[in-house]
Amino acid sequence: MKLSPLSLRTKLIISFIFVIFFGGVFSLYFGSRLVKNTIITEAQAKVKYDLSSAWMVFNNELEDVQQIISFNAAREGNRDLLKNKEMDILLQRLRRVRERYGLDILTLTDPKGKVILRTRNPSVLGDDQSNNELIKKALQKGDYAAPQIVRREELLKESQELVKNAYIEFIDTPRATPRPENKEEDGMMLRAASSIDDNGTILGVLYGGILINRNPEIVDRVKEMVYKDEQYKGREIGTATIFQHDLRISTNVRNEKGERAIGTRVSSEVNQAVLIEGKPWIDRAFVVNNWYITAYEPITNITGQIIGILYVGMLERPYIETTNRVISTFAFIAALFIVLLLVILYFSINRIIHPLQKIVDATQKIARGDLSHKLDVKSQDEIGSLAKSFNQMTSELQIANEKLLDWGKTLEKKVEDRTHEIKEMQAHLIQSEKLASLGQLAAGVAHEINNPLGGILMYSHLILEDAEKNSQTSENLKKVIRETTRCKNIVRGLLDFARPKNPEMSNIDINELLDNSLSLMESQALFQNIRVEKKYFPDLKRITADGAQLQQLFTNIILNAAEAMDGNGTLILETTNIKAEDQIEISIRDTGQGIREEDMKNLFEPFFSTKEVGKGTGLGLSISYGIVQRHKGKIDVQSEVGKGSAFIIKLPVKRDENHA
Repeated sequence: MKLSPLSLRTKLIISFIFVIFFGGVFSLYFGSRLVKNTIITEAQAKVKYDLSSAWMVFNNELEDVQQIISFNAAREGNRDLLKNKEMDILLQRLRRVRERYGLDILTLTDPKGKVILRTRNPSVLGDDQSNNELIKKALQKGDYAAPQIVRREELLKESQELVKNAYIEFIDTPRATPRPENKEEDGMMLRAASSIDDNGTILGVLYGGILINRNPEIVDRVKEMVYKDEQYKGREIGTATIFQHDLRISTNVRNEKGERAIGTRVSSEVNQAVLIEGKPWIDRAFVVNNWYITAYEPITNITGQIIGILYVGMLERPYIETTNRVISTFAFIAALFIVLLLVILYFSINRIIHPLQKIVDATQKIARGDLSHKLDVKSQDEIGSLAKSFNQMTSELQIANEKLLDWGKTLEKKVEDRTHEIKEMQAHLIQSEKLASLGQLAAGVAHEINNPLGGILMYSHLILEDAEKNSQTSENLKKVIRETTRCKNIVRGLLDFARPKNPEMSNIDINELLDNSLSLMESQALFQNIRVEKKYFPDLKRITADGAQLQQLFTNIILNAAEAMDGNGTLILETTNIKAEDQIEISIRDTGQGIREEDMKNLFEPFFSTKEVGKGTGLGLSISYGIVQRHKGKIDVQSEVGKGSAFIIKLPVKRDENHA
């Protein structure tokens, strides 16, 4: 059964419904993505700012410890008690300081770093602390403070209670990186050390600190300052944590029992980014048992070694629900507008279809040959313009037919011209093949006549030795030798042109090679009145090339330039890197007579020369062109008659062996 075709009205309605529906879906999808990304981005910006606040609290606590230590180290009374060896009185004073300011340790060493007073455990003395980085720096004079990992053995010297607080067993944590051990016995401290100085003499070092393990003071202060104890459905929105390596040692993140999640560990993604790569992490992360928008940064000791992480985070769920509410509202508004658009669409299509039906009727009449029919559409919109164009089309149809006949004749002429161009290209191809054959023939001829020419030269020189000087015979022999030498040079050029040798590649400095090429000719009389300008690129890349062949190339072009200037002018040698193409460019410019435009196309053909007869073989530039081609380079010529010429050579830095 054949289906009836759909009317234009139906097609337009279906098309517009399709566009509106998918446009709405598209807008809803990307709008929801935009809203979600915007809200999450704002949350990440806030948590980044919150992390800065956490660092301020952390660093303030460290500065407080440093100020307590440096103040008591600088007190004149403490210094005098230490000088007079009144250790009992000094012990009482420092013990009161430790208890008053809540320090976990406060200890004094002698100038060599050995403990001479320990306020928390006075019975343990004499241990060497000089290897501790903070104390080592303080022994050299000054005040220093930094977070440090304190070994269990050191904590035990101070107090069994500190050992107990530092001891934390690992709790299985989803997404954490596996570790071979299951407990932590060392502790992280905010420590400070200050030298006790007596007119330039170090009497000892006073050091102290606060153990962070199981000490919630810093993280609770961060939460109170930043998040104000905000909650979402019974859960605290904001949290802060201090990690010792990847282990939570001080936190207000709660586990399922509502207890502080001491002993849980950071996820493997954060572990890799922060502890191993040393980068901040500002993104969503799984924290103990829920997703948070988080910010982590590494905590480093005084030597820059990463020893832990400072973290702040906010529950992700409130932001997700806010996003969903915004998207739902956006979807409702979009649906409302779609309904409104469909109503408008129905009436708009009816206004379009009616005049189009008139145009369809008119085209049917014109198809039957009625070119006099005109449309009567008076609207001023695009359909009215279409009707006017339709009427104009019918009146100009006959003119178009006549032009079509003219175009047919023009096309025939273009085909004839193109055929002529193809024949010229074929002739050029035949000429190229002849040149190739000429090269092979030249090689054979050069090989055959090279030995006889050598014999003529040798015997001519022998006869010249026996001839009388300044005689006619001597002059004639000199002419024979000169012309035979010229023939031999032509033969050598033929051989170089027809049988170029394979390049012997090495690492070449083009600037140095240009200088060497120039030095071979500067002493000649032709160069005495030529001024040479060198514009070498200082960091020109070295290339892989045949130095001998390139020197021949540069020598040919420089010599041609000198001859073009008749020994009087300016020769400019310039080099540069072409980074985008991994090439170098060599420019050899002269201020000579230039090259005529009609000679440019024949410039690199063998035996073509603009010099006087007897002053050139016409092979120099052909051989130079071959050298550039064998190095996978390009050579270009720019010239203006009366102002000079420029030969521009581009060579690759590395040679492609697959196309050698």
